[in-house]
Amino acid sequence: MKAFLIDLTKCVGCHDCQIGCKDEHCDQAWLPYAEAEPEVGQFWLKLKQFERGAGSHVRVTYMPTLCNHCENAPCMAAAKDGAVYRRDDGLVIIDPVKSKGQRAIMEACPYHCVYWNDALDIPQKCTGCAHLLDDVDSPIRVPRCVDNCHVDVILFGEEADLDLEGTEVLHPEYGTKPRVFYRGLPKKFIAATVYDPEAKEIVEDATVTAVSDEGTFTTTTNSWGDFCLDGLPEADWTLTAEKDGKTLVMNVSTRTKDQGLPDLALA
Repeated sequence: MKAFLIDLTKCVGCHDCQIGCKDEHCDQAWLPYAEAEPEVGQFWLKLKQFERGAGSHVRVTYMPTLCNHCENAPCMAAAKDGAVYRRDDGLVIIDPVKSKGQRAIMEACPYHCVYWNDALDIPQKCTGCAHLLDDVDSPIRVPRCVDNCHVDVILFGEEADLDLEGTEVLHPEYGTKPRVFYRGLPKKFIAATVYDPEAKEIVEDATVTAVSDEGTFTTTTNSWGDFCLDGLPEADWTLTAEKDGKTLVMNVSTRTKDQGLPDLALA
């Protein structure tokens, strides 16, 4: 069974994957796999960008997203007359003829990776470039997003041949069993600069600890007085910063967002 492996630790946000997908499918129908993708309004592969944190403690995360080609595909369950089917290699395909008028196929996708083509009255999505995989004469025998990625963020192949140790899938709680695996999905962080208001200087080597029901995380400030507690679960934390008898204690939550805090004063 085929699968995608996307390593976010390598992604630089160049959009080559998204551009390659558009180049392959816009104004080009690959029947019987798919009608042409519209130039606007659809991204069968979309590079999402997330700005996380605040102030001087901000990170940007890039995440290529596409149809997850789920083993328990909701779009298949919603389709009538076999309009959505799974190939022997695991790719999930929407039949561009049988799916006409079946808006429920689009509405069934919890990942919002199925689009509606108003002009053709059909749902559309990533095909895994099945037309390239099946064309023995094609110089490209992998999905275009894979071929276009120059830093090997996106890999595609037999699941058994991919190194999936430590990977995750998006929204496992949906129960769809995605075939797109991610390495380096971002976890929450707390970051700030610690300073001494009396000395009017940043504080190096201060001990910073976050404690919650999810565990205890500890780090120290660097030569700029900065710290970052990374890889945190979503929880409510008691944050303590201390050095040489001076301490700051505060409550911080990572339940809804990453925390780039204002400067923290030890007293």
